Amino acid sequence: MDMRSFRETAEGYSVIFLDAYGVLKSASGLIDGALEAVTSMIADGKEVFVVTNDSSRSPEAMAERYAEQAGGELLPPERYISSGLLAAQYIEHQIPYGKVAYLGKPESAHYIEIAGKIPVPIADCDGTDNLVAIVLLDDEGFDWFKDVNATLNLIRHVNVPVIVANADITYPMHGNEIAIAVGSLGTLLSDITEKTFVRFGKPDSMMFAYALARARERIPDITKRDVLFVGDTLRTDIIGANTYGFDTVLVLSGNTLPEQADLMIRSSGIIPTYICDSITT
Repeated sequence: MDMRSFRETAEGYSVIFLDAYGVLKSASGLIDGALEAVTSMIADGKEVFVVTNDSSRSPEAMAERYAEQAGGELLPPERYISSGLLAAQYIEHQIPYGKVAYLGKPESAHYIEIAGKIPVPIADCDGTDNLVAIVLLDDEGFDWFKDVNATLNLIRHVNVPVIVANADITYPMHGNEIAIAVGSLGTLLSDITEKTFVRFGKPDSMMFAYALARARERIPDITKRDVLFVGDTLRTDIIGANTYGFDTVLVLSGNTLPEQADLMIRSSGIIPTYICDSITT
């Protein structure tokens, strides 16, 4: 496994897409040196965006939270591209007006609200609600035993679309620990109910196309070859970006541990363009 310096790797690209968890932060907060790394990329004239399977809060709230952790603005809200935005577009255009049951923190209901629908927490739903959709937004903000079971039975008994707004299977926690993400919960519920859910986020090509379109608002003539995608997870970040045509960097600061990287790459057959310890090296 050939390791490279991230700064040298990024030199040949004008646009840098960074995953959030595992690249910029963990559950403990910003990774040491992440602010300096992003500041350095911007100083070098690069267009930097966060492209994340995160529907837990609005881009504005993401920017604010990062600023609090960094002690100053990391990136402005328009540089945060969330899978929740794609889910919101779908809900706006494909779901009729009405109540949408959701699993997640109250902040995650932002994506239902901007779609012009009425968010209702799963815990507040009962058999009399005339729901138009069910959305899995976040893995926090609810009672896992009570509300996951309530979601399961709601999906069984109500014939409405079920939308998974975050395709992540896991995300990094403290140290070398990981946690179950919304995508895993969606897969579990889909398997049990034998229903097909609508999913948004990496590795789906729609996420990368949306990010490229946003970058072209800044630099209209960029191509895929001008973009470097940085992620910590082979089966979402790297395979998705590879398939779409971006060069990729697998960083070993999140879901993929240094001692496991070789084996995971060989067993999966997913080969990143480059491998770096982190964006800070």
